Amino acid sequence: MRFLKKFPSIHFQTKVTRLFANMEHFCVHFRTHLEPPKANQTLQRYLKSKSTIKALLFFRDLMRENTSLIDSYSLLFVIKACTQKSLAPEGKQIHAVVVKFGCEPIIFLQSSLVNMYSATGNLGDAHFLFDEMPNKNVVCWTALILAYVNNQKPNKALELFRQMQMANVEPDQVTVTVALTACADLGALDMGEWIHAYISQRKELNTDLCLNNALINMYAKCGDIATAKRLFHNIKKKDVTTWTSMIVGHALHGQAEAALELFAAMKGENTSRIRRKRKGGSRVNLVDPNDVTFIGVLMACSHAGMVEEGKRHFKSMIEDYGLKPRLPHFGCMVDLLCRAGELKEVYKFILGLPVQPNSVVWRTLLGACSVHGNVELAAEARRHLLESEDSLAGDDVVMSNIYASRGMWDEKVIIRDEIKQRRDPGCSSIEVGSCIYEFVNADDDHLLANEIYVVLNQLIKHMRGYSYALRTLEPSQY
Repeated sequence: MRFLKKFPSIHFQTKVTRLFANMEHFCVHFRTHLEPPKANQTLQRYLKSKSTIKALLFFRDLMRENTSLIDSYSLLFVIKACTQKSLAPEGKQIHAVVVKFGCEPIIFLQSSLVNMYSATGNLGDAHFLFDEMPNKNVVCWTALILAYVNNQKPNKALELFRQMQMANVEPDQVTVTVALTACADLGALDMGEWIHAYISQRKELNTDLCLNNALINMYAKCGDIATAKRLFHNIKKKDVTTWTSMIVGHALHGQAEAALELFAAMKGENTSRIRRKRKGGSRVNLVDPNDVTFIGVLMACSHAGMVEEGKRHFKSMIEDYGLKPRLPHFGCMVDLLCRAGELKEVYKFILGLPVQPNSVVWRTLLGACSVHGNVELAAEARRHLLESEDSLAGDDVVMSNIYASRGMWDEKVIIRDEIKQRRDPGCSSIEVGSCIYEFVNADDDHLLANEIYVVLNQLIKHMRGYSYALRTLEPSQY
């Protein structure tokens, strides 16, 4: 009952009620004649059509008029509705309803609540709920591991994956797929290879296309392009994720030509299928690139400095495939033009964007201005960064350095005096024995800190023997 005390209210936000008061007549229509299956069918229909507010209003009406129409599936559908739109207050209130109805022990409701808290970025409550579960099965563990992966905490996700195995809970295909995603995000190649070996030894783990795609993605992002290519070529029926994982992998590691050649092969595969169909072949399934595929293509063009090629692909994405560009695509184009030194064109491009440019876009322009010494555009980019909520101390440092490079010392001093926040310390990570260790500057919290500093001092002594000018540091001096 600890969560019941934490979320005592079961009434939805009044602003939601006011905003969607015109939906009341819809709820009234179903008040009196619905049996439980029909009520759940209605909630499920709203869920599939992503009509979250209709689902919430309908559920509220059931709560007010006849709670006997509500069962565990009703609660499941409304939890998923809150998850779809990341509705934190409403999700907590539904959790309170789950507690009051005595449905806490139901596994699929617990896992759905973990997913809901993950969608709202509330990892604290997600983990608290997981710890409160008396019986944790593979679904519960996978839900929590996925929560940390989705909230950019892959190190914690892999730690939970190891804890799961120590608890003698065997992972299924979904679990290992999520764990491989964490390895890809973290660059944990050793752990990824161990998971691959684990999959090979477990015959009951059917290596389906989704799992193969996760393996390709992991190897490509961890830098083992050769293994990723071998897995890629061994897959006979590739989907868009298979092609995209390999294209993005090449692009991330600066292999622009390989990425673009693979993209051309992907399009050529579709052309071959169309020709076979015209000759009386069987039903053809085309694999068209999606928006993520084009992110990889544009990254490749940016790394290779292929401005015209990048513009052509950006135009093709819209006109040939009907894909709507998102901020990452616009960011790739800004990076492409910045690398080519076309700063004025970049500025016009940013001002003409159909969406609000984020801090990454302006920061890219600021960095390019630093390389090419354009003070005017740099000041404009910094102004936009100051207006955003994502302004960092590093932006002011870059701007002050631009002024210094042009001999504008008074402006440099003014900028430096305006810096009030400190930069976040840089973080390094190393994988040892399938564990990821993170370090920051002047970090002495590690259990083996003294031993690490002894080794570092020995390395420095050897380096000094080769005339490398460094003084030996004590742990407190790092």
